[in-house]
Amino acid sequence: MTMQGRVAVVTGAGLGIGRATAIRFSAAGVRVVVADINAEQGKATVAQVRRLGGEAAFVSVDVRDESQVTSMVDFAIDTFGGLDYALNNAGGRGASGAGAAPIHELTEDEWDQLVGLNLKGVWLCMKHEIRYMLGHGGGSIVNTASSVVYRASASKVWYGAAKHGVIGLTKGAAFEYARNGIRVNSVAPGVTATEMVVGMYGEAGAQELAERLNPIGRLVQPSEVADAAVWLCSDEAAAITGVLLPVDGGQSTV
Repeated sequence: MTMQGRVAVVTGAGLGIGRATAIRFSAAGVRVVVADINAEQGKATVAQVRRLGGEAAFVSVDVRDESQVTSMVDFAIDTFGGLDYALNNAGGRGASGAGAAPIHELTEDEWDQLVGLNLKGVWLCMKHEIRYMLGHGGGSIVNTASSVVYRASASKVWYGAAKHGVIGLTKGAAFEYARNGIRVNSVAPGVTATEMVVGMYGEAGAQELAERLNPIGRLVQPSEVADAAVWLCSDEAAAITGVLLPVDGGQSTV
C-alpha cells in the first residue's frame, strides 16, 4: 500500500484494537501518533512499534476535552509534519466502569460521561482532523463503531445509542467532505479478543460469548480489525467512503 512516510493518529491506542492498528499502520510505513488517556499503556504501544522498526510518539488525550483533542492534532503536525490518517477508536466504559444498568437506573452523569466518551469524542476528533485535512490535500478517517448496532443490548443501551451515532457522524461527514478529498468510514468489530472484553467476561466467558454471537464461532482478533481499518485508509480503498465495514465474525449476516 502506498502509505510510506505518511502520518496517522490512533486514539485509544494503549491496548486492543488501537494498539493493533498502530502496529499495522507502522508496518505499512506510516508514522504513528499513539493517543491514549493511559500514559503507561500508550507508551508501551510506542515501545512496541519502535521495537518493530517503526516510528511512533505518545500523546495523552481525553477525547471528551476539546482542548486536549486540539493539542493531539497539533502534536501530530509538530512531531511528524502533518496528518493523513486517523482511527478514532477511544471508547468503552471509561475508567469508572459505569453504565451496566437498564435505562431507568442509568444516571444523567453516567449517560453524559459514557456518551461523551463514545460519541462526543469521535465528533471532536473528526472536527479537528478534518479542519487540518481541508487545507492540506485531504485524508482518510476511520471511526470504530460496534456490532452492537445490529442487535439490542440489554443494560448497555447507551452504548448502542452512541455507536449508532458514530455511524451517523461517519455517513454525514463522508457526504459533506467527499469533494474535499476526505474519506470517512467506520468499522464494526464483533466480540473481539481485547483486554476490555476479556476483563468483562473472563477468557472462558468471552469465548462462550463469541461462540454464541459470532457465526464463525471464535473471537475476532484485534489485528483483524486493524487490517480492515488500515486498508480503508489506504489508496486501495480510494473509492470507498461512508461505509460501515463489519469485522464481526458474521454477526451482520444474522
